Amino acid sequence: MAQNLKALARRRFAATGKSVSVLGLGTVKFGRNQGVKYPGGDGFSLPSDGEISALLDLCVVHGINLIDTAPAYGIAEERLGAIMGPRRKEFFIVTKTGEEFADGKSHYDFSAAHTRMSVDRSLQRLKTDYLDCVLVHSNRDDLSVIEQTPVLETLEQLKKDGRILSYGVSTYSVAGGKRAVDLADAVMVAYNQAYTTEKEVIDYAHEHGKAVLVKKGLASGHVNTLSGLADNIRFILETEGVTSLTFGSLSAANILNNIKAAHDIR
Repeated sequence: MAQNLKALARRRFAATGKSVSVLGLGTVKFGRNQGVKYPGGDGFSLPSDGEISALLDLCVVHGINLIDTAPAYGIAEERLGAIMGPRRKEFFIVTKTGEEFADGKSHYDFSAAHTRMSVDRSLQRLKTDYLDCVLVHSNRDDLSVIEQTPVLETLEQLKKDGRILSYGVSTYSVAGGKRAVDLADAVMVAYNQAYTTEKEVIDYAHEHGKAVLVKKGLASGHVNTLSGLADNIRFILETEGVTSLTFGSLSAANILNNIKAAHDIR
């Protein structure tokens, strides 16, 4: 089955001159097994280096070129940087800034100093000289983060300096999402068949030519039938304006099922 799958379609990621696969692989499970909302809860074993390497190879073979990571994903950035090697050129790396996870809980810092430190640290951890996209890992008060902190203007300067190619915000509200579209290159929103509240943000981003990444598209792993999974993936990717759906998995079989569901999407 895997050998017969077509490579995934790619869509333009505005502001970068690049295109990304309609599915992107999230990496929280590569580096963090506390405070996660996946079935089974906390305490699962982190994958070995060999297992991560095999998943990256699987992505390359089937055309998944978007990798989503974050400082708040435990040691995911360090592990990717150590394992990716020459495959770096195959991937469009999205990481984040603003949220830190330590001692079992998140805390947030959107100051200019922290934003610069966070981006520099991600560059070092990922062993790369540029990041394709950096998203603000916002808290629930996303509109205040966007309008009352210097995080976006700091990312704009880092973009001018060539350290990042684009930036955006991972948001929680319609108001925050639309403001992110106004001020940044990309927005990440929650969207699936059971939750369409932020569709307004997708429409607004499409009108303004901005990239849209979808999180929680598979309800954090709680879409639990293959037919439901395929229907949900098609529902998301056939929504005009969606650039890519990111999902997390440590299972090659699960990744292949997602690819199969999306293989005929253009």
